Order: sequence, then C-alpha cells, then structure tokens
Amino acid sequence: MANRSVTSLLMLLAMPPEIRAQYNSRLRATFSELAIHLVDHHSKVGPYIHDADILMTFAPMLTDEVFRQAKNLKWIQALGTGVDNLVDLPSLRHDVIITNIRGIQGPAVSEAAIMAMLALSRNLPRVVRNQDRHVWERWPASLLEGRTVGILGVGVIAEALAPRCKVLGMNVVGISSTKRAVAGFDRVYGRDELLTAVREFDYLVVLTPYSSATRHMVDANVLSAMKPTSYLINLARGGVIDEEALIRALEGGQIAGAALDVFSQEPLPENHPLWSMKNVIVTPHLGGFFDGYAERALPVVEENIRRFLAGDTANMMNIVTR
Repeated sequence: MANRSVTSLLMLLAMPPEIRAQYNSRLRATFSELAIHLVDHHSKVGPYIHDADILMTFAPMLTDEVFRQAKNLKWIQALGTGVDNLVDLPSLRHDVIITNIRGIQGPAVSEAAIMAMLALSRNLPRVVRNQDRHVWERWPASLLEGRTVGILGVGVIAEALAPRCKVLGMNVVGISSTKRAVAGFDRVYGRDELLTAVREFDYLVVLTPYSSATRHMVDANVLSAMKPTSYLINLARGGVIDEEALIRALEGGQIAGAALDVFSQEPLPENHPLWSMKNVIVTPHLGGFFDGYAERALPVVEENIRRFLAGDTANMMNIVTR
C-alpha cells in the first residue's frame, strides 16, 4: 500500500518499451516528489490503481474495470485528443478532472492522410503483393492533382491537412458542424449537407471526433451517395463509420476502396473481413503516432502536474468539459 502522503501517478501505456521509457524517465527526473508507476496493459493496473491520484494514458487503452478500482483518482491526463472510451465509461466519477493533448497531431495525421490517398491512387497494396510474388506488372497511376478531397470534421488537424492538399493541386471541401469560411478550404458544407457533398468527392477523409452525434455518421446512405471511383480514409474513430455498411459497399463496388487506421474494435480481430479485402489498406491506429510525440506532449503534462500539485486545478491546460 502506497504512502498516502505522497501523490501517486500511474502511467498506463500500451506502447513500445522505448516510448514508455521516454515518458517514465522524463517524469521521474522532473517530479521526484511523485510516486510513479508504469504498466503496459490495463490488466496490470491492480497493484497501483486503488491509490493512484493521477492516471496518465491514451483513452483507447482503458477499460471500465480500471475506473471501478480507481477509488482515489482525482485527475486523468489523456495523452491524445479523443476522450471517447474514457468519458463514456460508466464507472468514471464526475468529480475526476480530465485533460487532454491537442494541437500537436496536425502534421502527423495530415501526412497519414496524404500517404493513404497516394497509396490508394497508385494501388500500392497491389504493388507490394506483386513484389512478394516477384511479379512485374504495370498500370497507369491516378493523380491527386485536380481531384477533390472532402474532409469530414474541420478542426485543428483538418486545418493542417487542407493547405497540404492544396499544394498537391487538389480541390478541398470541408464538412463541419459549423458552416463557415476556413483558410485552405475552397468551401465548407454543414453536416446536414453531407449526403449532397459526398457526391463530388474523390476522397473522403474522416477526422471528426467520435460522439453520440457522430456515431455511424458515414452510413449506408452516405456510402451509396459516393462515386464508385471514390475512396474513404478514416483517421478519426472507428465508430464514426458503420463498418458493416462499409464492408457491403466495398464488396459491391459502391466505392473503389478504403484506407482505415481506426476501427470499432481495436486491435482489429484476426478473423475480421477487412483484413483480407484487396481494396482496403489496414493500419493499426498509427495516424497520430510519431517519433516526436512524447517530446511535444510532455511539456503540457509537466505543466499540468505542477498546477495539480499546487492545487491550481482550475487553470490546468486543456481541461475537457463533460
């Protein structure tokens, strides 16, 4: 049992050892007054979670059982932007402070979106399969130049992606909860115009946060309205897309293909049909995961720890309103 006169920080980081060590060593060196514990899976929180004052993690790594055991928890530092699978877990107490990290993912997710568009337009999966088989086969590429990309969810990441798409000669259209003029976008539709907007897209990039309002926003109706030559790219959350409807659309040729980085269930089960579809690129939630992430996130974490220890919780950075 921990000494309750000492503030306890539990880090739940299901990440490669070198990444876990980066967070662990930096915070131990900066905050010697903290009792810091680190686990790499939610099933291992047992010895520490009951006494933890602070929990630092990414929301997708959590389960409700963690919160059922967190009797002393006062603050959660989410290391990502999204807080679904955190704020919606039933055992999370309403008095627990939640803060997140936002504003640092734009370059990484933008590059992931461009990578996906290029890979789909040039049928890179087919190239890799042919390489494995030692097959020399050529076909003409489809250019991004002159194509239209629709970005569902016009936030900080979309504002980073749009000008990059413009540099490639693309037409950029946004779909937002608030219809407004945004730098880098040729025009912005409201969410209620989604069915109309998708008819003109060659690529639909999903960046909108997951919530009850966005659950299955991309459904069978939206997919059927898209051009049969168009592609879907999801870098947001799996639940924004009706995956069963997507599978039917891909099998039926309603759209040409998809690049999916996020899924309703993660890790994606081994027997899931998306793994085997030739017109789908599956990546394991890598969009915002880059080598400099910890260095950009830690200053926010450290400042929030200082304010928490000083009792200045009202002025912590990036407080999430529930």
